Amino acid sequence: MAAKNTQSVTKAARPAAAKRAPAEKSEATPRHPAGAGNFARNADRYFELKSEIHKKLIGVLDLDRVSSIPKDRVRTEIGKVVERLLDDERVPMTTAEQNKIVEEVLDEVLGLGPLEPLLKEPSISDILVNSFDRVYIERMGRLQRTPIRFRDNAHLLHIIEKIVAQVGRRVDEAQPIVDARLQDGSRVNAIIPPLALDGPSLSIRRFGRHVITTEEMLANKTIMPSMIQFLAACVQAKTTILISGGTGSGKTTTLNALSRFIPGEERIITIEDTAELQLQQRHVVKFETRPSNLNKEGGVNQRQLVRTALRMRPDRIVVGECRGAEALDMLQAMNTGVEGSMTTIHANTPRDAFSRLEAMILMADLQIPTRVILQQLSSAIKMIVQVSRLQDGSRKIVNISEVVGIDEDHIKVQDIFFFERVGVNAEGKVQGRFRWSGVKPKMLERLRISGITLPAGIFDEVVNVNL
Repeated sequence: MAAKNTQSVTKAARPAAAKRAPAEKSEATPRHPAGAGNFARNADRYFELKSEIHKKLIGVLDLDRVSSIPKDRVRTEIGKVVERLLDDERVPMTTAEQNKIVEEVLDEVLGLGPLEPLLKEPSISDILVNSFDRVYIERMGRLQRTPIRFRDNAHLLHIIEKIVAQVGRRVDEAQPIVDARLQDGSRVNAIIPPLALDGPSLSIRRFGRHVITTEEMLANKTIMPSMIQFLAACVQAKTTILISGGTGSGKTTTLNALSRFIPGEERIITIEDTAELQLQQRHVVKFETRPSNLNKEGGVNQRQLVRTALRMRPDRIVVGECRGAEALDMLQAMNTGVEGSMTTIHANTPRDAFSRLEAMILMADLQIPTRVILQQLSSAIKMIVQVSRLQDGSRKIVNISEVVGIDEDHIKVQDIFFFERVGVNAEGKVQGRFRWSGVKPKMLERLRISGITLPAGIFDEVVNVNL
């Protein structure tokens, strides 16, 4: 019965391939020294054996048949074929070593090769491939090197091509930079020679299916309870919020968390370059940009999608990240009835965030006076949430600031809550406290009109971190 199952994923010419195996084996055997320990000590010979098995497997597999049957059954049947091919090689191996090769060959055929073990580990937030033999991960905010490696640059390039092909894109010398995403929503960016001097480079920003809740943010001391209560009230009162921070600081995570406070009956339209948002409401319409093809045609940018969204009766527009001329259209939307919208931006401080927004609006090249731009920004955006990744890898909401007007040539903001750093303890953990700035926000009047009452003493709370 097992033989019959194996035949179902192999070509009809499998017996002929089996007869040729001894000849192939006689050529291959001298290249592999006897003893499984030699393979563990010599990575090149280990990859050589795995590559040989992979090639032979591709030669006997019926790929059309493989794609039409359930994945679990495919793994079982291909595993049996790989075990038989390993027996043909006549290389002494322990059961554990044989199982390892079987799994790695299956990952090559059905997955993303050496990346599969990393993709299966939920604690990893970033996978960074600098070159075929240098693979790093980020776990708990800390970068660390892994023993994972690819066979060579060609092997790494093959995996990159496999990723981008899944989303209908291509990467080659004519188009050496590509953005894509995996099936689980993780964001992928790759760059290959001639732009990458040391060989192909790949980065994967992981986005698991689990959406971090506000309770988990509190447990991680990313924020304190009174800050959550204040932000929840602002979202419910349809306050336009800008989330600012550096790369990897947790902007999208914060945006996902705050979006949970949007009432379920509202119609939300999301606009992203790469789909990352995981809104929990029922009435959500998702837009995603599309890059141009090799002829510079067919591209759809965020600015076009914002204009389209305005024609679809949104209650709120959520832009995953504002990074270009779409800032002008988004600003117009916020000032013409689509209140309560949210977006993120790369910036180190709330004031820097407005400077970047101003520069983005100028990209639209409409010769708008700076004073008008500042007036529009101060009228549209009411709150800024500044997030940061600290030196110990922890992520904190370090400022919740309110826009209070224009001061000469810049937007005037005042902190409502902030994180006060006081040092680092013996374990390398950042010490500090969340606290109220002492300034009562003007937003309280808007909350009162919206029928929202904040708990008494909300501005008196202080939460210490690692003290």
